[in-house]
Amino acid sequence: MDLKQIKKILDLIAESEVDEVSIEEGDFKIKVKKTGTVEQVTYTQPMPPAPAAAPQPAAPAASQETTSAPASAPIGDTVKSPIVGTFYEASSPDSDPFVKVGDKVSKGQTLCIIEAMKIMNEIEAEFGGTVQEVLVSNATPVEFDQPLFIIKKD
Repeated sequence: MDLKQIKKILDLIAESEVDEVSIEEGDFKIKVKKTGTVEQVTYTQPMPPAPAAAPQPAAPAASQETTSAPASAPIGDTVKSPIVGTFYEASSPDSDPFVKVGDKVSKGQTLCIIEAMKIMNEIEAEFGGTVQEVLVSNATPVEFDQPLFIIKKD
């Protein structure tokens, strides 16, 4: 059984109400057991506190800030997490990250690892390009479909 089949099985189990599954195929045996409950984590962008009585000149300053933000936003395609788990930027704490901002990546190149149920899943680039931004910090939990990287296609 290859890693992609195992990954599909884990995704199906994670989405289902099943608590435990055992699969035997020849010499290969896998047993998956859910432990505890998963808490939903919500990521939000902190907003600056609004002044109690905002004078008129403050309003144009705020509009200038919002118009300049999109200009500095990275341009590219978003690589999203295919599973729920813990994001790791390198194969071990002593290793260099798989990719950094400015690195050129090719299709199939490992971008990161997401640990789900004690299984390390390598997340590969679906297209080639240049890494514009890494959106997740090392060793942090990620949700399904959460943006991980912004990569500008070549």
